[in-house]
Amino acid sequence: MSTWHKSSYSGGNGGDCVEVAEGPVTRIRDTQNRDLGHLEAETGEWTAFLKAATS
Repeated sequence: MSTWHKSSYSGGNGGDCVEVAEGPVTRIRDTQNRDLGHLEAETGEWTAFLKAATS
């Protein structure tokens, strides 16, 4: 099982953050509503999303 982590750019004040657990499938969840579940994306799709979002 992979470990959930959030960006080091996220502050400790509980703001608007997401957590990611990477593995064969990347899981994404809202830190404010962890109990509501998560989204899943193929790891390659998640990598492509991050590349597009940061360019």
